[in-house]
Amino acid sequence: MSPEARSIVDFFATLERHAWHGDRPALTGSHETWSYARLLQEVTARAAWLREHEIQRLALDLPNGPELLAWDLAALRAGLPCVTLPDFFSPAQRAHVLRDCGADLLLGRPERTAEWAAAGFTAGAGGWQRPAAARTPLPADTAKLTYTSGTTGTPKGVCLKAGQLLRVAASLEAASRPLAPQRHQVLLSLGILLENLGVYAALLAGAEVVVLKGTDQGVSGSAGIDWAQLAACLQQRQPHSLILMPQLLQGLVELGERGLLRLDPLRFAAVGGAPLSAALLTRASALGLPVFQGYGLSECASVVALNRPDANRPGSVGQPLPHVRLRLAADGEVLAAGVDFAGYLGEPGSATDEVATGDLGEFDADGYLYLRGRKKHQFSLASGRNVDPGWIEAELTQGGPIAQAYVQGEGARHLVALLWPRQPDLPDSFLADQVACLNQRLPDYARIGAWRRLAEPFTPANGLLTATGRLRRDAIQAHHAVLLSDLLEIQA
Repeated sequence: MSPEARSIVDFFATLERHAWHGDRPALTGSHETWSYARLLQEVTARAAWLREHEIQRLALDLPNGPELLAWDLAALRAGLPCVTLPDFFSPAQRAHVLRDCGADLLLGRPERTAEWAAAGFTAGAGGWQRPAAARTPLPADTAKLTYTSGTTGTPKGVCLKAGQLLRVAASLEAASRPLAPQRHQVLLSLGILLENLGVYAALLAGAEVVVLKGTDQGVSGSAGIDWAQLAACLQQRQPHSLILMPQLLQGLVELGERGLLRLDPLRFAAVGGAPLSAALLTRASALGLPVFQGYGLSECASVVALNRPDANRPGSVGQPLPHVRLRLAADGEVLAAGVDFAGYLGEPGSATDEVATGDLGEFDADGYLYLRGRKKHQFSLASGRNVDPGWIEAELTQGGPIAQAYVQGEGARHLVALLWPRQPDLPDSFLADQVACLNQRLPDYARIGAWRRLAEPFTPANGLLTATGRLRRDAIQAHHAVLLSDLLEIQA
């Protein structure tokens, strides 16, 4: 048996052991709860169906819930490459993924039938199918494709092996084990790899996974959040563990500070995906929120470093996971080895065991990793000082009335910023106060010399934000070129 097959067998053997404990709940959706026994029955039957119908590649465009996870796990059990489209992808991004991945079976939402027909699929008894015509070969042992939009609008196919995925899931389970979380609530789209693997980790632990439709808990797309509805849902479900992006953590902290949310049973909240400010970590700690910052990237099957209950150093992204070896290149770029990356779809020879992350970092004496920004995003001011804009953007947005910030200053005498408030009717004076307070804390070279309020926020729809909430820096620079040029002319 190959190592990849063995990892899958071992994973499902663990789930089978959990099924021995009567009706232990595995998945709780919006309308039903599945025990571990039922989950295994559903997965086994669907895996058999996929094999019987000789499906070669599976695409999923279903809302979060037991059905989506059952098909995802069935593909894993059948050894079938699978891609899950994130809820927040645009129609153009979905069309690109379906062209690129070569799926011959699509399980999708009925309201998008016109899209599926345009992509060459025909409705059948088992879903939307199309002939497995000539298509781009996949790297050997590909179990999952994940598409990350990065800095362009066209998502790139990252091919991952089962063993690689399940090693990360096992490491996540081990990291949270001292706190024994037994109820994990899914807040992010399962098309996001980190949340997908968080579910695998929870299942390895024998926990209950609360996996509701996004609209049933106040979450839609990548940034649409009804905070009152989300607070009510979390208050009702009282999860033991969560996976959060900084935006979600910011919102939960604000709810807690206003006395609108208590999460006393919460034991482990893993946070990643974007820079996290020291101020936000401090506020979360004051509320007693058990926040553990981590770091990863898709090519490494998400997480490569994570703070843990018994090894937590706030401000760092933690120590490397047991199977990962991290080192720094001569220029400070973080290199991740031991990750067994299968490669990119359509790029022969891209498989590697060491991935250049594009992130700059440094280690302390105890091996905790501190990130210092993106290698390609750093710029030099006229003074010669290097600045990472992500650091200042995080400080601007995670402490008050500013929801989004873009900072620029290549070759300039001072930094400039484009700002969008949390509340559209918020007076400019509140933004000005926030900038002034931050400038008092920053070194002189990193202070904001001029800023402007945006007419509209950065979103995936206008092409200025990635699907996972990262700024599309090149697109913002081009879109707001005149405004940025005018700001850079202003004397600090």
